[in-house]
Amino acid sequence: MRPNYTKIYQDMLKEKAPEKLEDPKIQRLIKKLKTTEDILNFNDLVFTPSKESSHNNQKLRIYDKKTILKLLDYQKKHELSISFMSKKYKISRTTISRWKRLFAEDQDNPAEKN
Repeated sequence: MRPNYTKIYQDMLKEKAPEKLEDPKIQRLIKKLKTTEDILNFNDLVFTPSKESSHNNQKLRIYDKKTILKLLDYQKKHELSISFMSKKYKISRTTISRWKRLFAEDQDNPAEKN
């Protein structure tokens, strides 16, 4: 069971920044929070993270299969190195390598990604 991120972010914004909740763009984005990627992008857009909190949050990130496959497809399509992907998305090289091994079959069979 996935958390209801729409409700979570609405409650957070009501408490911390009610003026942002009135913005139509933010309201649209809240309703579209489906993947981990959507949530991370929304969080970066709405809240300005401190250096300490972004470091701590990075340790706790969890990526769903759809987001992992999107990242791996992006890397393959643009022929990017694991080091570049690691720096760009702040994910360890070890994690990206492990994902490549775990999801090698899924990358070869794009029709079965869901």
